[in-house]
Amino acid sequence: MKSSSFAEGNFKTFARSEADADAAEAASIDFLDGDELKEFPEFRDFLRTVAENSPYLCRAIEAHPKLIIALCQNRWVSVFEAIKSELDALGLQLKGQTKAEVMSALRTTKSKVHLSAALAELSGQASPLEAAAVLSRFAAKALQVACDFLLFELANAGLIELVDKSAEKPSAKSGISIIAMGKLGARELNYSSDIDLIIVFDPTSDVIRLSGNKSYPEVMSRFARGLVQIMDERTGEGYVFRTDLRLRPDPGATPLAISRDFALSYYEARGQNWERAALIKADCIAGDIDAGSDFLAELLPFIWRRYLDYAAISDIKSIKRQINAHRGENGIAIEGHNVKLGRGGIREIEFFVQTQQLIAGGRDHDLRKRGTIEMLEVFAKKGWIAPQVSVDLQHAYEFLRHVEHGIQMYADEQSHTVPTDSKRVAQLASLLGFPETDNFREELLHQLRSVEKHFGELFEKEADLGLDGENLSFTGGEVDPSTVDALEALGFQRPRDIWNIVRTWHTGRYRALQWEKARERLTELTPFLLEEFGKTQQADAALIRFDALLARLPVGMQLFSLLQSKPELLRLLPTILSAAPSLADTIVENPLVFDGLLDPSFVAGAPDTNELQARLDAFLEDIDGEEEQLDRIRIFAREQRFLVGVRLLTSVITPVEAGNAYTNIAALVVSKALAIAAHNVKEKHGLVPGGRVCLLALGRLGSCEMTTTSDLDLILIYDVEDDEVMSNGPRQIAVSQYYIRLTQRLIAALSAPMAQGILYELDFRLRPSGNKGPLATSLRQFTKYQREEAWTWEHMALCRARPICGDASLMAEVAETVVNVIAVERDASKTKNDVSEMRARLMREKPGADTFDVKRVNGGSTDVDFIAQYLRLTQLHNGNLRAAKAPDIFRSALTAGVADARHMNELIAAWKQYTAIIQLTRLCTTEAITADKTPTAIVDRMLKEFPVDSFEDLEQHLKATQARVVEIRDEILGKLED
Repeated sequence: MKSSSFAEGNFKTFARSEADADAAEAASIDFLDGDELKEFPEFRDFLRTVAENSPYLCRAIEAHPKLIIALCQNRWVSVFEAIKSELDALGLQLKGQTKAEVMSALRTTKSKVHLSAALAELSGQASPLEAAAVLSRFAAKALQVACDFLLFELANAGLIELVDKSAEKPSAKSGISIIAMGKLGARELNYSSDIDLIIVFDPTSDVIRLSGNKSYPEVMSRFARGLVQIMDERTGEGYVFRTDLRLRPDPGATPLAISRDFALSYYEARGQNWERAALIKADCIAGDIDAGSDFLAELLPFIWRRYLDYAAISDIKSIKRQINAHRGENGIAIEGHNVKLGRGGIREIEFFVQTQQLIAGGRDHDLRKRGTIEMLEVFAKKGWIAPQVSVDLQHAYEFLRHVEHGIQMYADEQSHTVPTDSKRVAQLASLLGFPETDNFREELLHQLRSVEKHFGELFEKEADLGLDGENLSFTGGEVDPSTVDALEALGFQRPRDIWNIVRTWHTGRYRALQWEKARERLTELTPFLLEEFGKTQQADAALIRFDALLARLPVGMQLFSLLQSKPELLRLLPTILSAAPSLADTIVENPLVFDGLLDPSFVAGAPDTNELQARLDAFLEDIDGEEEQLDRIRIFAREQRFLVGVRLLTSVITPVEAGNAYTNIAALVVSKALAIAAHNVKEKHGLVPGGRVCLLALGRLGSCEMTTTSDLDLILIYDVEDDEVMSNGPRQIAVSQYYIRLTQRLIAALSAPMAQGILYELDFRLRPSGNKGPLATSLRQFTKYQREEAWTWEHMALCRARPICGDASLMAEVAETVVNVIAVERDASKTKNDVSEMRARLMREKPGADTFDVKRVNGGSTDVDFIAQYLRLTQLHNGNLRAAKAPDIFRSALTAGVADARHMNELIAAWKQYTAIIQLTRLCTTEAITADKTPTAIVDRMLKEFPVDSFEDLEQHLKATQARVVEIRDEILGKLED
């Protein structure tokens, strides 16, 4: 929402109406000439123009002089906040209010909100949809106030008992939910909109109980009638919102409020496609929000079907026939045109959006949003419509909503029709800020025709799978020369070999292609696949990987149907196969992993730890054997890493988010592997009385910066009350040996080759005394070593350490130990020398290969990490001692005032850039990054993370960044010795 104030004069200059020479006199408002507005002549003239052209707003301006002055002197959004505060205060005083008082207060507030919204929109300080959002916000709050008041009223009448008599908002957990449909559900109320509601109740609520002789449906019907009265009844102060309950299930035969169970049964058994469309925008906005949200969640399978049923397809075909007939109508006129229902109107845009949502929303959660503008943006982003079409329809929707509001502001009537009288048209044009009526006519006609054109084209356009295929032939025993030429033109380096590969697909040699229907479907897909493969710089390799995928695929029809129905996946598959060998290998080895891309949550970003835990638990359900559990864990980890990689490749998540996601997966499966290993050791050796164990993660696992190829740096730490005690199992062993066995079992669980491969390579060399020390370390040994014997580089490594699983109390103690070790004040000069010497040695032994080797190159990510670790060890004794990522350490240094702000911000930016390069190179290539060999998709993905336009510019940008990091490093740590 825009924040300019009226006082700053950032509003349109409105022309006087051409329609009525007496309008100014008729709209005379005395206080506009008062002293309060003398300093704001432009604002005063604006108000007069509005009053001249809208009798309704004229009366509202006259009724609220204090609000007008406040709008003039303050930001209008602040006035809205003040009005909302009035409403909040009203909600807290409901127990002492009468119905008449509540109705009066809501109507007064409505008048203020409507006046403020109108002036904000007409002045250009709020878009029509921003004004609509404010009106919707008020409607939701008004309904909430009405709900709470009605429950108090029912309690006072002895019909219900409120269990918590002290509750100020008894509807919150009442089981009574107000479901908003249509424009209110989408927060898109027009200026004089009706509100469409469904009232749903759960009679099993623990918050309210029946206390009279009425049944629950009777009490709820009284509640519904009271709600309509409060909102809809016209008094001397007007009304709040016209309220319509006819969108509820079977409105001719059901009470005004319906039970939750009945509603669910109705939709499951008798719900129609128009009701599915209506429920797309449904949202619970008042009453028991949680219960209402749960109710709508249970309706998701009804609204969003994974596959269209024949009735829905028939409905859509019928609608398309109506559209085709509709296009044959006469031209659009301005006077008398309905900007909502007429040709080129608002409903055409909304209809297109909802129809496309019904078609595809079952398989793609991104297509389930409520807002019209928001969905047009998503359609363009996902390729359902051209970007320019999306822009045109968005502009048209905003403009037509503005015109609709102007029509309704004249008399606060639910009208959508442009006046038929030329004088009224002139008034409307003037109200909307057009200096000439002809300008308004031209713009309205342009937008209506634009919508009409796009609307017809959108529904006539058929899916196109790429090439027409007429010049491609893969039959016969001899290579077809024209097809070879076509393949070469597409970008294949070995077109004859590619011809032979594709030809074998049609022979049914692979199991997935033995069914004729599967071969036919693949034949239909082949032209598009070849075209998409050709767009990459690895076309031959990508097609060969696709061939390997076909060879391992058990059944082809499902995948081919999926690719044909989901063009975005059809484009994504060649990108993966050409640009990301590690992801491609995963698909080839286990084609079923591709199903993960069907999960509607895929496009919502990487799942958090709780979601991952729930998925893993479900995947391991009813699995008891250790080997099978470990195989399942491997499958789970591989699929989740694959999905993270594809999300990164397709910009669903950022490189930094990818690091967190890979880390969450690793931490979860390591925790499960530790539990399996512990169970194995327990069966053989029992338990150590009083023993506790946890895993301390270091390196990228510790700092949440893992990549798809990262190994795991771990230390197993245990604690016992008595070092001399033995385990209590069938084969008793000493404490140290017990935990060494546990570590060995953990290593085997994670790293041993099994049917599903290995999970992670493990590295325990960062434990005290390295490879010379025991695999497992007691807490006392760890603490003593870190305080008395550890080298500076070990304390640097400790800067990225964090416990990730095990006994919660031990994890807390280990974390505290790490903090205490890092917080010890140390000789800054010696630490600086140690850090510099270590960096110099690494550069001698493992120098960076080139600019894109951003980890090891001079001025690369290792330098950034070393600077961060030096600052944490020497400067941040009282700062954020639990920070592990370099940017968090730099921010702590800024907060503590111990570092140069420019240096820290530059290092944070460098860290982000290096993270992007590291994540993408680990994911997508096994060779050096070069302009001519790196797949186009990867270059394009890299460029999205940088303020450059070409690969060459990216290389120069990285060189400049690395040079700057060297300068900062030398200033903080001193120049490195050769």
